[in-house]
Parts: sequence; structure tokens; C-alpha cells
Amino acid sequence: MTKAVSGFSKLSKDEKINWIANAHFSNPDEAVKTIKKYWNSDADLQKLHDEFIENTITNFYLPLGIAPNFLINGKNYTIPMAIEESSVVAAASKAAKFWSHRGGFKATVINSEKIGQVHFIYVGNKETLKQFINEIRPKFFSETESITKNMQKRGGGIIDIELRDKTADLENYYQLHATFETKDSMGANFINSCLEQFAKTLKDEAQKSPLLTEEEKNIQIVMSILSNYVPNCIVRAEVSCLVSELKEDKHISQEEFAEKFIRAVNIAEVEPFRAVTHNKGIMNGIDAVVLATGNDFRAVEAGVHAYASRNGRYSSLSHAKVENGVFTFWMEIPLALGTVGGLTNLHPLVKMSMEMLENPSAHELMQIVAVAGLAQNFAALRSLTTTGIQQGHMKMHLMNILNQFNANDAERKLVTKHFENHTVSHSAVVAYLEEIRK
Repeated sequence: MTKAVSGFSKLSKDEKINWIANAHFSNPDEAVKTIKKYWNSDADLQKLHDEFIENTITNFYLPLGIAPNFLINGKNYTIPMAIEESSVVAAASKAAKFWSHRGGFKATVINSEKIGQVHFIYVGNKETLKQFINEIRPKFFSETESITKNMQKRGGGIIDIELRDKTADLENYYQLHATFETKDSMGANFINSCLEQFAKTLKDEAQKSPLLTEEEKNIQIVMSILSNYVPNCIVRAEVSCLVSELKEDKHISQEEFAEKFIRAVNIAEVEPFRAVTHNKGIMNGIDAVVLATGNDFRAVEAGVHAYASRNGRYSSLSHAKVENGVFTFWMEIPLALGTVGGLTNLHPLVKMSMEMLENPSAHELMQIVAVAGLAQNFAALRSLTTTGIQQGHMKMHLMNILNQFNANDAERKLVTKHFENHTVSHSAVVAYLEEIRK
């Protein structure tokens, strides 16, 4: 059992690595070699990475792939995707190519409001609290002017502040529920700074208010924090074409394909066990682009899955229909993204990804990310309802198995040729490799 370490954060990088190697690994020298193998040879670039987080010991690589041929609102995009899962980039690219010949993707930002809340405890008369908040409401705006000035110049700022009575859920619990527009910034720091000033104003003004009793003046601020649930920061992505244009698989008619595809979506709309996997496929595309562009995929995931449950049951994010002979597949999804601030101005590969996307605004990036998710979902459902998901996925996974067993070039050629006509599985690949090596 490893002993606790004291003052770890104060150790130098080498001291941290040596402690980890000796405390946790049977071969400390090999562990140190592996850690240092992933350092960048450019010392300044490595220093930049070291300072992104605390206690950095090395870099953890993810492949950065490219999905070309995305036609979105009449404009062609090459989309960067940072992800480790086999077949995601290939599937997105295939879907992009399919729809590029059928009018491409359409995307629209419906709204881009962000939300933050001051959570507080108040013991006293509810009507008095409402009157008090209405009286001091202008001060929430005036006392945050130094914070909001630059954001207002860009067309953003505080949209609204309202008192919410949550005492039915928790005794004496209230909120200041605020909405914000943060333009091209994701806006977390901006929102949190405003909220903390709201809390200070609330406390200070309560002490001076003649409306409140001594007990009522004792407002307890619990916390002031933005919400990653953004049901009013919505982007819609869709594709459509005549059912007759859906022909791509010789084993299934266009009409049957549309029918099976819609039924698969319908199942995800009513069955949570299927919906979770269905939406995970959407997030394969979304997270990969969010990561590549230096945005917070954890915040996006949390907000998206909350949105998928907004009607009281977890359900599909995407929908499909046929009307008047036209097949339509669409999705509306909450995405709070930024194109300035954070890693977007620091990480060299993030800057490259942004340039590859022609330096989009936050609204444009929302559209691109949503389309990547819809494309991924289309590709998965097309496979599931025709050939099955495993055929393509396991062929992509074949390279991972060969790498795991250190196959040489000659072995790779033989194995790849063999599995052109055989089902790929881990055990089958290992067995065939052993046969070759005998």
C-alpha cells in the first residue's frame, strides 16, 4: 500500500515523476522512460502544456483525425475530430459524402442564452423579498458594469435577472436566476464574475433595506455559479431528400430503408436503454469536434443528457419522418461553445483546428458541431438497419488488434487479406496470427 505524500504540488516535475515511478511501478526506470517519451522536444511547447493543469507529468495523446466533404448551409467544411474510438471519423466522413450529393446539411442557431444562478437561503415573508428584489434589481446591472462593459461592446451581456421561489423543493431556498449572452466566448468566467457580484449586492443591500426585518436581512448565500444546462442555447441540424434518393444499398429498397431508419429512431424516442446508446453515438461526433476546438466536452455532455431528459424520461435527441415523399432527419441540441478565450488562443492544435474551420464564430461552431453529431448518428443508424454495426467497426478495430500483437508489415497484409472475407473478432484475429507465425 502506497504511503501518503506530503507537499506533492511543491515538488519539481522530475521529483514528482520519480516519486510516482518508485511508489507505483514495479519497474521505475521503465515507467520514467514511458512518461518522458511523450514529452514534446520543443521545451517551450512542453512548458505551455505543463501549465494547462496542475501536477503535470507528461502529455496524453489522442489521435486528431479529419472528416472532409461536409456541406453545411451551402459551404464546404473539413472537420477536425480528436477521438480514440475506431470508425467514428470514417463514419462521419461517409455520412458527409452521402449528404453532400443530396443538398448537404442545414443548420440554424435557434437561441444562445446561457444561465447562471445565485443560490441563497432567506427566512421571512415571500412578498417582502419580491418587493426588495424588484427595488434593488437596477443595482445588479449597475454594479456589474465594470465586468460587462467589454462584453456589451461585442453585443453581449446580462439579459435578465429574476427571483425564483424554490421553497416547495427545499425549505427557505431561493435563486437569482440570470440569463446571459456571451457572443463568441463560452463565458464561464464572465458569468461567474457577474454572479458573485450579484451575491455581494444582494447581501449588502439587504443590510441597508428598511423593508426587511433583522431576521430577513440575514440572507445566506450558498453559492454563485453558472449552469451547464442551457435549454435556451439551442442549435438545429437537419438533412432531407426525396425517399427515392436514399438508394445506396443494393440489398434494401429506398422505401424499406426509410421505414427501418425511422422505426429505429422511434425506438430510441420511447426506450431509454436504446436512447442512451443512440445518443452516445451522437456524442461521438460532437465530443470529437468539441475537444479538437478546445471546448469543454464534459459541460456539453452534462447539458445534452439533461436536455434529453427534459420531458421526464430519457429520450432520443434526433428525430426522423417521411412526409409527401420527403425523408427528413433532424436534431435540436443545446451547445454552449466558445471560439475565443480558454485553450482556443493557447493550444497550437486547437488554433490549427479553428483555422481549418476558417475561424468560425461561436454560432457557426455550434452549427458545425451539431452537424457532426447528426452525421455520426445517421451513419450508425444506416449500419444498424442494414449491414449491422459490427462489420464496419471490427474491420476498423482490426488495426488495433494487430498493433496490440506487434504484427509486422507482412503479417498485416496477410491478416487484412484474410479478413476481407471473414468475420473480424479478437479471437479470430489472434488465432490467424498464431497460425501465420507457426
